[in-house]
Amino acid sequence: EMFMFNSAVMGFGNHVWMNEVLGSFDTIVLNVSNSYRLQEECDVLSLRLAKYKGTINLSEYKAVMLASLRSLVKDWGSQHEVAWSWLWENVERMLKALMGKPAAQQKALTMMYSTLDESSLMVIRKEVYQQFFALAPAGQDYFKQSTTRLYFI
Repeated sequence: EMFMFNSAVMGFGNHVWMNEVLGSFDTIVLNVSNSYRLQEECDVLSLRLAKYKGTINLSEYKAVMLASLRSLVKDWGSQHEVAWSWLWENVERMLKALMGKPAAQQKALTMMYSTLDESSLMVIRKEVYQQFFALAPAGQDYFKQSTTRLYFI
């Protein structure tokens, strides 16, 4: 709530992309010590941000987040400022490296899939799920649909 209030006060209330970052921020913070997982979270966030048209200025998010944290943390000090700035600068660097890539990747995938016939597509569908369930067996608990439905997804 404090973030939403500060974004409105600072003139960023209409920057709806900030909600995507805010929604991912807890997971980003929880995974700061695992660089591989942090990169994954940034990858997913970049896909979410790719759907927004217009300019995304990530430094605006930092300003709103820091203002919110300063208001909420009673013993906020210079060490907090340095730590949170370091975290956001790393996240911002990862996100900027991915900006624009999802659209290009989607275009390339669309072109590739358009060249495949139905039997080739079926092989890809089967292999994707076999590989996914081999790497993440717990995923089977979330995908309880029929095989036909899985191939549609």
